[in-house]
Amino acid sequence: MKKQYRSYEQTCEFLKECVRRYPSLISLESLGKTWENRDIILAKITLHVEHADLKPALLYTGTIHAREWIGNELGVSFIEYLLGHYDTNPMVLEVLTKNTLYIVPCLNPDGFEYSRKHFSFWRKNRRNNGDGTFGVDLNRNFSVGFQKVSDTSSNVYSGPAPFSEPETQAIKAFVDAHENITIALDYHSQGNVFFPAHKFNHEAEIEGTDLNTLCANMNYHIRKATGRKYGIHRGKPPKKLISGSGREYYYNKGIIATVVEVGTRNIPDFMQNMRESIHENIPALLYALSEAHNYSTNAPRRPENFLLQHKTSQEVTLAWEYPCKKDIYFQLFRNTENKEACNESSLVGVTKNHHFTDIELSSGTNYFYYIRAVDNITGVKSAFAPKMRVQTLLDSTEFHRTIFPTPSDVGYTAEFTKEQNRAHFGRNSLFIGINETKGISYGVIDFKLDTLPQNAIIKEAYLSLYPLNRVNAKIEKFGEWSVSLIDRESVGDITDFDHISQSTVIQTIGTTMPSETLTQGIWSHWKFNEYERRLLETQLQTHNALLLKISGPTKLPLGRDSQMMMFDLGYGNFGGGIHYRPNLFIKYTLPSQSLQIPVNAIATVSLDYTKNHQLSCGFDKENQKIYGYMEFSLDTLPAPDQTVITGAYISIKSRNRTRSKEDIRYNVEFVDIEELSCENIKVRERIEFIGYEVSRADLQKNKCHHFIFDSYSLQSLEEMHQKGQKSKFIIKPTSAIVKNHLVTWDENVTLTVEYIPRRKSPPPMATDLKVSNEGGKIKLTWTNPKEEGFVGVYVVRNRFHPPTNPSDGDKLYAGKDNYTYDTFGTAQISKYFAIFSYDDVPNYSEPLRGTWEA
Repeated sequence: MKKQYRSYEQTCEFLKECVRRYPSLISLESLGKTWENRDIILAKITLHVEHADLKPALLYTGTIHAREWIGNELGVSFIEYLLGHYDTNPMVLEVLTKNTLYIVPCLNPDGFEYSRKHFSFWRKNRRNNGDGTFGVDLNRNFSVGFQKVSDTSSNVYSGPAPFSEPETQAIKAFVDAHENITIALDYHSQGNVFFPAHKFNHEAEIEGTDLNTLCANMNYHIRKATGRKYGIHRGKPPKKLISGSGREYYYNKGIIATVVEVGTRNIPDFMQNMRESIHENIPALLYALSEAHNYSTNAPRRPENFLLQHKTSQEVTLAWEYPCKKDIYFQLFRNTENKEACNESSLVGVTKNHHFTDIELSSGTNYFYYIRAVDNITGVKSAFAPKMRVQTLLDSTEFHRTIFPTPSDVGYTAEFTKEQNRAHFGRNSLFIGINETKGISYGVIDFKLDTLPQNAIIKEAYLSLYPLNRVNAKIEKFGEWSVSLIDRESVGDITDFDHISQSTVIQTIGTTMPSETLTQGIWSHWKFNEYERRLLETQLQTHNALLLKISGPTKLPLGRDSQMMMFDLGYGNFGGGIHYRPNLFIKYTLPSQSLQIPVNAIATVSLDYTKNHQLSCGFDKENQKIYGYMEFSLDTLPAPDQTVITGAYISIKSRNRTRSKEDIRYNVEFVDIEELSCENIKVRERIEFIGYEVSRADLQKNKCHHFIFDSYSLQSLEEMHQKGQKSKFIIKPTSAIVKNHLVTWDENVTLTVEYIPRRKSPPPMATDLKVSNEGGKIKLTWTNPKEEGFVGVYVVRNRFHPPTNPSDGDKLYAGKDNYTYDTFGTAQISKYFAIFSYDDVPNYSEPLRGTWEA
């Protein structure tokens, strides 16, 4: 198998042959010598390669870890692809015209050859440490975040000092001398995941959207090629982040840098897996190379202050700042998930304005918006502004809850660790799948639903889990992960493996996820369909709880030791914090209550007379309309600020049947008049039709007729209820020329109003926000409002601007306390905070804002 991979010598010979065949496209240089006197070869590839250093460039490095052969193999294959297609693929030609590729297929030649010939699992270079051990982990030997490791035999021994190794010295010198490098990709194995660079503080950075979007767009091309979806993960909490890597050194110099972990094994089967990994990554690499010039000094500046201006349940209006330039326009992208592609598939707006309104959206839904400027002459694009996250308002009849399990109600139970299974709940991670150590392992989550009314009608529901690590899911395209609703009567103890393994499954929820679509660092969702939502309602009514089992593969192929996914629990040393807990999102409404309101006053109104206590309409002998008038008091409805009208209709019975053969129709309209007269009805300004009409045929067929309110009429009825006004209507005929025609209606007219109890306005804002430093942590304190409808506050942090809505930044806290800490943040960086009060809908107040000045 290993003979199918190129050796370092074969790689160098291949590159020299490329120079002989394509001298105008590729050139080679040695960056230096290794401990074993091998050249560290870099290739420059671009159209008119003699001008390579004058163009924006992407730096590719591979196989910095000796056993990760994919870096070298993919690098060589990408070179082969570019040189073989520049004259047949217009995109390749365009990319090489505008950009330069600097590529070091193998940054660790000594270690690579030692891995090939002696010990395939070798990771480091071949430095003689002088104590009987060999090697330094080159990806811990860069200066940014360098940490001294005393154990020279360790696989992550970082060396005696930063840049102590000839390989890291060589790449440092090259990068320092080439300020045209704008993007750096460092290829590793394994995991099928992107690891964008970081600055060791877990704060948002101005390039954070660029980093994630570059990876997401590369991911789009990977998935298009093979259906595989890579993760995008910026690492664990700060104290556990990788230190001394090349990625952070490049990023510290202003380069958009990321590690790409390919495949599920260090040295996969070449024919079965390696070729597929190469096939999916070449279009992703081509895309990344095409972006290099968009981060050059000649690119347009990034838009600033990209903010939410206004939102409803179906619309979002965004605004931004930019110098007035006639040749600049803006592209806006929208996704419903974080870390998704920004390309033609998500482009929702192109404009020269500095504002944009997105319409026809779904209520109560999270949207992620992105913007970049484009030079209309050159086509060069700017960097992205920091993304804007917005949750649209709920429809007037909707509520939502995000439900988290208590620590004792979430964990995993494994086949071979039965004595320890109880300790797997409420700490560290969810291990789901199978490996040789744990055997079969199931996740278990028991959601308490006591914050939901038992008569809730569920409109949307989904379970969300945060994949923390997929390194131990080692087999490509093997197994599926599913979520099952289980009968709690069949489970005595949720921590007992046998009980969970043998539990009765009521229904599998949503769509099972194959291994190739389970990512790392991107939330996974299992969405309930309509039937599953009805089952959820049943669990709410019978148990006020929902018991779920998460399953993965239960068998391993011969010779394989693990297919185990690791999901974040939110608790313990390995968790990313409580905001990464498993959660259940539910959007719901309530059954409508009904109130029948008798008519308060009726009249028949013509040019010649007004007759009270009688309801007729038609035409007089001169073809002038005769109107029927109806008036209702809404005082019997509950308080308007606690009530949402969901439906309404007026019921009228006709006393006589028309003999006319004309196509006469009768409709009902709102009227807003102070004094009842035919003239006032005719000249009224506002005309609002109830969304139903009665025809002559209807009159002959039925005695009772229902005039059903449409959406706009319901809004008008709401307004009248809110203002304490009476509801006034007329019923009138419509026809061309009809005389002496009169329909009499029964005086027992009713207005039926359907409604639900729901608050319309948020509670008052919190007050007295104070931001201080307590023991090196930023502490926020405030005073909560005392209104009865107050449920809690939602605290948000944003690095770039005061948060405009509860989704605009990093959530720090939600609940009734009057203080919190910026736990994962740093006091060394200025930032903004906002506190939103909320009720049980939830409706959110205007923000109470504060600032931390570093």
